[in-house]
Amino acid sequence: MLELRAITAGYHTKAPVVRGASLTVAPGESVGLLGPSGCGKSTLARVAALLHRPDSGTLLLDGEPVRSWRHRAPRAQRTAFGVVFQQPRLSADPRLRLTDLIAEPLRATGRRGGIEERVCELAASVGLTPDLLDRRPHEVSDGQLQRACLARALALRPRWLICDEMTAMLDASTTAALVAAVEDYRATSGAGLLAVGHDQVLLDRWCDRTIHWEDVTGRTTPTTGRLPQASGRRQPSVVPPAGER
Repeated sequence: MLELRAITAGYHTKAPVVRGASLTVAPGESVGLLGPSGCGKSTLARVAALLHRPDSGTLLLDGEPVRSWRHRAPRAQRTAFGVVFQQPRLSADPRLRLTDLIAEPLRATGRRGGIEERVCELAASVGLTPDLLDRRPHEVSDGQLQRACLARALALRPRWLICDEMTAMLDASTTAALVAAVEDYRATSGAGLLAVGHDQVLLDRWCDRTIHWEDVTGRTTPTTGRLPQASGRRQPSVVPPAGER
C-alpha cells in the first residue's frame, strides 16, 4: 500500500505548494490524480516517489513510515518506484545514447551482467526499434525519447509507477502506445500506478478511479468550475503508432 497522509510540501517552508494532501494507492491499483496546472500535483507526485521531502505529513509504504528521501532512502524503498516525467528532454542526459539512458538504473544499482539483454527487452516493451538505441536525445523525437524514459523507469521492475503528465507533450497515437506499455507491465507485475494529469478523459479511460485535487487536499483550486469526479475501470483505446511527436 502506498499512502500519503496530510502531506504539506513545497520549495520554501513559508509558502508550501501542497497543503494537507492525502491519498492512497493499493497494490495493483491505478489511480488518476486530476488537477489544473500549477495546483501542486507534480510536487505531491515527487513526494510519493521519494524524490522530495515533505515539510510535514507521513508517507507509508506497505505500512512502514518513510523516513528518508532521495539517495538517503533505503535501497528497497528507493527502487520500489519508477517515475516518468512530463518533459523527457529535461529528465534525460543529452550526452547519453538511448541504450545508456535506459541502462542508467541498472548500472547505478551495481548490476554488471546482462545489461545489454535487459535494455533490448525494455526497448522492445515500449516500442523502441534497435536502430534508435544508438541515437542521442537530440536525434530522436519527443515520443521516442519518452519511450526511452519509460523503459528506464521500468528497468528495476518497480512495484509502483508514478507517471507525472507522461503524455502531455505527445500525440494521440504515441499516448495510446505508452499507456498500453504501462498497462502491459502492470498486468504482468501487479504494480500500482499513480497517473497525474489534467486530461480527465485520458485518466478516466486509463485508471481504476480518478480523484480530483480538491478531494486530495480538501481545498478549492482557482479554476472556472470543478471537474466532476469519475471512477470505474475503462480500458485505454490503443491506436497503432503512425508517427511520433
